[in-house]
Order: sequence, then structure tokens, then C-alpha cells
Amino acid sequence: MQQEIELAIGPDHIHDQDYILRQGAKQLNISPKRINGVYIRKRSIDARSKQVVFRLRIVFYIDEQPQPFCYQSTLKNVRDAKPVIIIGAGPAGLFAAYRCLERGLKPIILERGKPVRERRRDLAKINREGIVNPESNYCYGEGGAGTYSDGKLYTRSNKRGDVHKVLSIFVEHGADEDILIDARPHIGTNKLPHIIESMRHKILEMEGEVHFETKVVDIVEKFGQVHSVKTENGHTFCADHVILATGHSARDIFQLFRNKNWLLEAKPFALGVRIEHPQHIIDSAQYHCAVRHDNLPPAYYSLVEQVNNRGVFSFCMCPGGIIAPCATDFDEIVVNGWSPSKRNNPHANSGTVIQINLDDVPNAATNPFALLDFQRAVEHKAYQLGGGNFVAPAQRMVDFVENRVSLDLPKNSYKPGTRSVDLNEVLPDFVHTALRKALPLFGKKMRGYYTNEAILVGVESRTSSPVRIPRDKETLQHPQIKGLYPCAEGAGYAGGIVSAAIDGINCVDAIKI
Repeated sequence: MQQEIELAIGPDHIHDQDYILRQGAKQLNISPKRINGVYIRKRSIDARSKQVVFRLRIVFYIDEQPQPFCYQSTLKNVRDAKPVIIIGAGPAGLFAAYRCLERGLKPIILERGKPVRERRRDLAKINREGIVNPESNYCYGEGGAGTYSDGKLYTRSNKRGDVHKVLSIFVEHGADEDILIDARPHIGTNKLPHIIESMRHKILEMEGEVHFETKVVDIVEKFGQVHSVKTENGHTFCADHVILATGHSARDIFQLFRNKNWLLEAKPFALGVRIEHPQHIIDSAQYHCAVRHDNLPPAYYSLVEQVNNRGVFSFCMCPGGIIAPCATDFDEIVVNGWSPSKRNNPHANSGTVIQINLDDVPNAATNPFALLDFQRAVEHKAYQLGGGNFVAPAQRMVDFVENRVSLDLPKNSYKPGTRSVDLNEVLPDFVHTALRKALPLFGKKMRGYYTNEAILVGVESRTSSPVRIPRDKETLQHPQIKGLYPCAEGAGYAGGIVSAAIDGINCVDAIKI
């Protein structure tokens, strides 16, 4: 017999299996000797009261042996199978390839960037020398932007597809099994490269193809049917089905569509700054204590406020994390955040952004590039005011709200360096006005948040794509091009690793064979 119950367990006992078993037996009103095993289905932290507890959904196996669910992929050798071209090796591209192997289709991944480990040299150049490789950076390369942007797997995409399947495939390739049960699962930037490599090796083992440093420069259609793609190095790959999974920063793909008069449309996105606090401030506020318990992870937060009918919200919060330079060109500043698996760095950072709508930018309803040009202009302004070499414009939080240029800046995690500026000169008026009003309100919601120990670093601008490539709701194909599947974040249909992975799977499932 199986019984599922919820237990509230304090930090002192969270790793004490005997204690958990006894508490379960007490709640079930049975002898502990009848319990042959337990399976934790879900784990979360409840910090709403002064006594912080873990809430566990646990299946108890009573008078029977445990048989926990275990997902195992069934993949096919696809050496001579029908090809599917996948442009981009981010989470959407990799999971699309994996689904191809399950369906007996041959994935051919074309990735403009480098293998995951070779990307590290180019990331080091950005951080240490202020040099960006436009084809190999935090956004481009094996694993896409997600590889070096934390590996957070929290999603609300359950209605779009099988989240558990995506997480199970990650576990199959080396992720900790805890991601299957944690309410806010996280892999960590330090562990993701090995997992991504393992997935690639499996794709190759099943005789799919992965081509690095292979930038697509043209998509060829004949009579409304996709025919082939051409690459910068002169190769042509032919297939009746092409999945376009290029990520939110592949602006050249949008330009390609414009040149061909293929449908595009402007899409709302979010813009703001990345805010960093000392982690102990966040821990103290969220866990109601001076010192965080050793068994509690570094605390996170999620904040939202309405200011003049405009939402201001935290985004991609990274406990124990790092602020990273995520520009894809030499004359722009773009920041993002990531955390290692242990989340053991001394700072906590989060994007804090404002929704940019079509009516905020002139002609956005008719010009698909209006919001993209708006985004680019802000990133360029940030680069100019930072002074070059990817030094980021920054300001202390209270100074920003009170319209003072900071005399100095706190120690922070952004390696290329920060420069004290008036962020009013970087951010559009309606953005900095909304931020200025929201931050003190956030401080009322979370004790210690509103402080000059926090630093605002500009700009957080690649929250999602400012352009959408339209597709049919049923077939997932572009309305003008049969066999072309705009996919995931770059096309405007996902917003993170798991949702992108699910969309990649869905695009393959839409292929009729």
C-alpha cells in the first residue's frame, strides 16, 4: 500500500531519514516497522512564519517494497533516417534533437558557436580583456544562453508539455536527482557543461549530427516549402523540416526574414537593471534570522509591484551568484546572472525589470524591428556611459532613488568592472521612473532590501526576444513556409531552459511522418 502525505520538517532534521520516517508513521498512525521505504515527490521551503520549515510531499510504502518512478529514454539509431535540420544548440535545439531520436528522425544540429568547453576561453576574454567574440559568448555556443546563465529549471510550463520528462533527461545525463523534487530546481553553471556534452555524445552515438562554428546565413524555400539552409562556410544542408531555435539574440536571423519579406512582428519584452545585494541581507530578510542555518540554501526572493499601471518585477534571481557580461557585439552592454550549483558566492543578484509594450515605442505596431532597435539603443548607451571594455554603468540603490551619482560603488561580482554614473542617462524615462518608485516599495515588502549596500548594474535587456516569428497554432509552422518551425525563446515562444526544451520537443512532435 502507498500513502502520500505532507510533512513539515525543520532544518535541524531535514537530513535525518529516521526522524522523517518516525514523523510519517506518527501521522499515518502506524508502526514505523511497516514502512519499507519512502519517495519524496516534492520539496519546498516555507519561510512565511518565523520558524522556517521544509514542506515535503512524501510517498510511504507500507507493507510493500518501494518502486519509485524512473524515466529512461528510448532512442533509435538514425543513420539512414529522414533528416531534420535544427538551427541552434541551446536547450530547444538539444531537446528537439533528442525527440528526433525517439521518433526515428535524424537531427542535424547547426550551431554558430563553439563546443561548450571551448566557449570558456571566449568568456574569459570578455571578463578579463573586454573582448567579445560575436559568435562565441554567453549567448552563442553549445547549450545556448542557458549554459552559462545559472541552470534554473523553475517553470510554469506544465500545460505546454512534460516538465518531468525534461528534468529526467537532465538527470539521465548527470544532473542531481534533487531537481526532480525541488520546487525551484537548479543545476548550476559549473555542472551544466558536462550535462550538455553528455547529451551531445548521445546524439552522436545514435548517429545524429552536430556541427559547430557553422553559422546559417540563408534558409532556402521553393514554392512555399523549406528546401535547405546555407552556411557561412559554404555548405548546404537539405531537409523538408527545419527547426529554428536560434535564441533571443540572433538578430541576423530576424534581418534574414526581413530581407525575404517573411512575416515578423514586434513583441513586448522587459528592460531594467540587475540588482545585487550581499547574500546575508537576503538570508536575514527571508529566513528571519541573523545567521542562515547550515541546512538552508541561500535565500531567494520574488518581488512585483504595480507603478502607474505598469508592472515592475524581479526576474531570474540568482542566490549566491555572479553578474555576467552577456553582450554579443563589441559596442553594447548586456548583463545577466548565474549561480554555481552550491550557490556559495557572497552576493545575490536579480534582474529587476519593467515590461516594454508596443505602445511605448513609436511605430511598433507596424515595424517589427521597432522594439529591437529600442533595445539596441539602450544597450549602446550603456556601453558609452560605461566607458568601454564592457565596464558597466552602475549606481547604489538609494542614490539612484534619490537622484544622486554614487561617490563610490560597493564591491560586486561583475568582473569587467563597474563605473558610477547616473542611470537616468542610460534608462528611458518611463523605465527609471517606474524603478525609482518601486524599489522603496520592495523595501517595505522585504526588510533590508532597500539599502545603499545594493548596487544597480545596467542593463538587463535580453529577458526575451523583442521580435516574434509567427507560426500556426496547430502545425507550429511559419504561415508562409511549410516545414519551417520557429521555436522557443528566439522566436517568442519560451522564456527559460525548461520551456524552451518543451517547445523544441513540441516542434518535433508537430512534424508529420
